[in-house]
Amino acid sequence: MGIYLNPGNERFARVLRSKIYVDKTGMLEYLNSVLDTEQSCICVSRPRRFGKSITADMLAAYYGVGCDSREMFAKYKAAELSDFSEHLNKYQVIQIDVNTFRHRRDSVTGETITAMQTVGLFHTEVIRELWQQFPQSVGENDSDLPSVLAKINENTGEKFVIIIDEWDTIFREDKYDEKAQEAYINLLRGLFKDSTAKRFIKLAYITGILPIKKYGTQSALNNFREYTMIMPGRLAEYIGFTEEEVRHLCEQYDMDFEETKRWYDGYSFRSIKHIYNPNAVVNAMLDGEFNNYWTRTETYETLKNYITMNFEGLKDDVVQMLTGGHCKVNPGKFQNDMVSVKSKDDVLTLLLHLGYLAYDADRKEVYIPNEEVKDEFRNAVEETGWDTVIRAISASDTLLKATWQQDSDAVAAAIDRVHSENTSILNYNDENALSCVITLAYYNAVNEYTLIRELSTGYGFADMVFLPKKNSDKPALLVELKWNQTAQGAIDQIKNKQYVQSLKEYRGNLLLVGINYDKGNKKHQCIIEQMEV
Repeated sequence: MGIYLNPGNERFARVLRSKIYVDKTGMLEYLNSVLDTEQSCICVSRPRRFGKSITADMLAAYYGVGCDSREMFAKYKAAELSDFSEHLNKYQVIQIDVNTFRHRRDSVTGETITAMQTVGLFHTEVIRELWQQFPQSVGENDSDLPSVLAKINENTGEKFVIIIDEWDTIFREDKYDEKAQEAYINLLRGLFKDSTAKRFIKLAYITGILPIKKYGTQSALNNFREYTMIMPGRLAEYIGFTEEEVRHLCEQYDMDFEETKRWYDGYSFRSIKHIYNPNAVVNAMLDGEFNNYWTRTETYETLKNYITMNFEGLKDDVVQMLTGGHCKVNPGKFQNDMVSVKSKDDVLTLLLHLGYLAYDADRKEVYIPNEEVKDEFRNAVEETGWDTVIRAISASDTLLKATWQQDSDAVAAAIDRVHSENTSILNYNDENALSCVITLAYYNAVNEYTLIRELSTGYGFADMVFLPKKNSDKPALLVELKWNQTAQGAIDQIKNKQYVQSLKEYRGNLLLVGINYDKGNKKHQCIIEQMEV
């Protein structure tokens, strides 16, 4: 076994020895079906901490010769596949982590090597191991990896499973080094796209954060089938943890499922509506508490830098999403790199691939998926100097107390301040904008409540309902919004349309909150009434 050629199964064994492993070996059914076909080149892009490396290690353990992984897979879904034994430990595997290469240090200077040196290392390190394994086919002076693989195939008939983890590292970290990027993409073309590559590729599986870069309207490697956060296709259930998997973990570790859902759910695909961040769920289960487990990397700097640019009113959209709203996006123009970002659509699409946003494919909208990511947005907003937004968030605890005390004047005055201080960010012209301001004003309510927007009542939709979390002694809030009408009219609508009847599962104290914005005097009015249900 080598470091890159047939690395064995120990890395995946380490994964299985961990306290939590959620079985994702079922994806081998699809990968086995495309071996040695026109569909054998696959690129899976997903955010950091979504299990890319674990999957790469699993594939190396399953396909690679030089080890026996039968017992390792025996109790998992893969062992139930009809062709499980046919492909088990049968192929020459090359496994590369480009991120590891990129951060290698020069043995003489101690400096991190350059991007161009990384590409050279890719060639030489793998060829060195191939020379040891296939000395009759590889010459001492061979320096081009695709040519070496072609010679090995011609002489021995061997075909390779090539697994590249973090394939897009150079495009992310060396985004202005065009020469290194060109050398790298030429290496990938030689491995996967040239006509000779079809002879020596059994399967190509590459993972990264970004989809494959576009040049104009074409992908640099357009023979790859891509599975992304926008179009996950057949591999949707392997992007993260499903709701069933998370529910089982919550039962096993005695964790509150609804709170787990609030913190880590929110990614949604057409075929699977609830996908959870796997790294965060595992850490929460092991720690026994809910927290932000997002790891600070260059992707966080990207979030911070791009929302500061405020392309085409991007701040409006960020505030709207912070308060639970959705924003339209056209992801089709994005060039899949960190440089060609020229519009709001590009920024939102990039943040989607980085995991900071989720995508509703039916509505073509993006949104902040969960509490963990919202926390990252709040951190970024604080560091970008959006003082008025931060003041609104900080003041939300005071607003909540005024609401519980039924101090209508104080509530109206607080909402006035949030509105007036954020007029440069928010286009305030309808009830949707009013809803955005109200949610921003009540931002910290998530600590005590679950917010439900437009709750169906049978007689219409209640604008906003704040339901107390378990063990909370706070009253439920039923909020109705009016634009250029009256706060009393909002209260009357709650009563006349019997919105309270929709709260069938809730018993306890309830506050009816009617809020109106008067365009004439540019002031909010509020009426709060108490009732028991």
